[in-house]
Amino acid sequence: MQPEQGTRRGALRRLPLVWVGIAPFVLFVTLFLILPTLKIVIGAFQAGDGSFTLQNIRDLATGSIPAAFWISIKISVASALLGCAIGFAMAAAMILGGLPAAIRGPLLTFSGVASNFAGVPLAFAFLATLGPLGLVTVFLRTQLGIDLRALGFNILSFWGLTITYLFFQIPLMILIITPALDGLKREWREAASVLGATGPQYWRMVALPILFPSLLGTFALLFANAFGAVATAIALTGSSLNIVPILLFAQIRGDVLGNPNLGFALAFGMIVITGIANTIYIWLRARSERWLK
Repeated sequence: MQPEQGTRRGALRRLPLVWVGIAPFVLFVTLFLILPTLKIVIGAFQAGDGSFTLQNIRDLATGSIPAAFWISIKISVASALLGCAIGFAMAAAMILGGLPAAIRGPLLTFSGVASNFAGVPLAFAFLATLGPLGLVTVFLRTQLGIDLRALGFNILSFWGLTITYLFFQIPLMILIITPALDGLKREWREAASVLGATGPQYWRMVALPILFPSLLGTFALLFANAFGAVATAIALTGSSLNIVPILLFAQIRGDVLGNPNLGFALAFGMIVITGIANTIYIWLRARSERWLK
């Protein structure tokens, strides 16, 4: 056997082993992302007997469904805007504001954990804190004479759900915008100072235009993150708030009045909206990385 042939055969034997490491990931994505998404898309265009129909899509414009989509969009926009603003301020203070370097590690570690903290535990935490008998609610009423309910605040409302979403929106913003802030070169600020620019002028004319694609892309990602947050909304508000995840749960949970195919159509609408938002994020992030390299 010639050496070249032995080398070629050895490479062929090793090649499949290279893909073994990502086989669990491929299997997981196929079983829990691709196949369920295909099931939703197909079911959105099927009638109860399995025949093709567009009625489910038409029904999205009937009843309380448009209002549910509108409320969900408003909550997602509000939580994304507040998450971007607060998260950017915290990240900028950490990186550019002269805070001790020891703060960066714990803050990023906490952000990594908190950005994935959602569902029933998060809903319970906020009910125990800001609910009608929550720790903060009772303390403000008994010790300071401030009644949050009398002031119009209710954890089971639009702003209550928005504030709850901020718990994972702000950390996610910190994680995403930190590399972009790290990419701001010191030479740019020094050059602006040499040319006579003040601090606000540097941010308005140099830093923010460079960071704008990252900020806008992160806003799109946070919007998609909030719009697709199903477990937290259901666990916190139940049926008291008319948003898309609540309607979706009501349609597919198996009740007599439920329509699983309409539930598929609702899920399909959520996929379209979050898909558009994620596409915008990917496109804008690619543009911003060209500036920050």
